[in-house]
Amino acid sequence: MPRFAANLSLMYTEHTFPERFAAAAADGFHGVEYLFPYACSAAELAIQLREHRLEQVLFNLPPGDWDAGERGLACLPGRHVDFRDSVELALDYAAALGCRRLHVMAGVVPAGSSRSVCRQVYVTNLRHACMRAATHGVTLLIEPINPRDMPGYFLNRQDEAHAIVAEVGADNLQVQMDLYHAQIVEGDLATALRRYLAGIGHIQIAGVPERHEPDRGEINYPYLFELLDTLGYRGWVGCEYRPQNGTRSGLGWLHTWRAAHPE
Repeated sequence: MPRFAANLSLMYTEHTFPERFAAAAADGFHGVEYLFPYACSAAELAIQLREHRLEQVLFNLPPGDWDAGERGLACLPGRHVDFRDSVELALDYAAALGCRRLHVMAGVVPAGSSRSVCRQVYVTNLRHACMRAATHGVTLLIEPINPRDMPGYFLNRQDEAHAIVAEVGADNLQVQMDLYHAQIVEGDLATALRRYLAGIGHIQIAGVPERHEPDRGEINYPYLFELLDTLGYRGWVGCEYRPQNGTRSGLGWLHTWRAAHPE
C-alpha cells in the first residue's frame, strides 16, 4: 500500500504553518513534505515532527530569489557559490529533521544562456551536491516540472532526468516523479512507471489539469496505486495538490483507498 505524505505547503493552508503538522497527523498521515523550511527554525520544525509522530519525508534546497522568479540554482551559470551554500543549509536542516531526501531544483534557464552550458553546470553542481549529501546519508532528487506551471524550467521530461542521473553517476541521486507534471508533459504514466521505477526515489500526485485532489481530473489514480503495489514501490507518495474546498473535506479519496486496502 502506498505511504502517503501530506504536502504542508499546499495542503492545510486553512491553518497556520505550525498548526498544519497536527492537522495532518489527525487525518492519519504519518509523513509530511513541503517546499521550503527555511522561514522557520529547524528546532521549531523538529518539535512539531516529534510531538505529532511524523516523518519528514522531503523538502527542497533553497531556490534562490523566489520573488524575482528564480526556481532553483543548480543549472545557473555563475552561481556555483550560492548553490554550494544552499546545499550546506539544506543538509543542516535535513540533519536536524531526520530527513533523508532533498529535492534539488534545477532552475529556469537564464536569458542568453544555452541549454548545453546549463546542462554542464547542472551536472557539475549535482556531482558536488551528491558528494556532500553522501556524508550525511542523504539522497538527492531531481524533478521534471511541466513548462506550463513553470515556464523556462530546465528539466521537463522523465527521460532527460534519468539520463542526467546516469551522467552524474552518483549512487545517492534519483528522480522525483510528480505524476501531475508527467501527465501534462508526456502522459503514458503506467508505461513510464514500469520503465523508470528502479530510478525513482519519490512520487507525487495531484489531479490534472487543475492540480486539485487526485480523484478529480483525467488521471486514474487508483489504477496507478495498484500498479505501484504490483511493481513493489516502497517509497512515499507526496500529496502535492491544492485542495478545492478545504483539505479535510477533500480527503474522501484517501479514506476510500484505505478502507479498501487496510494496513
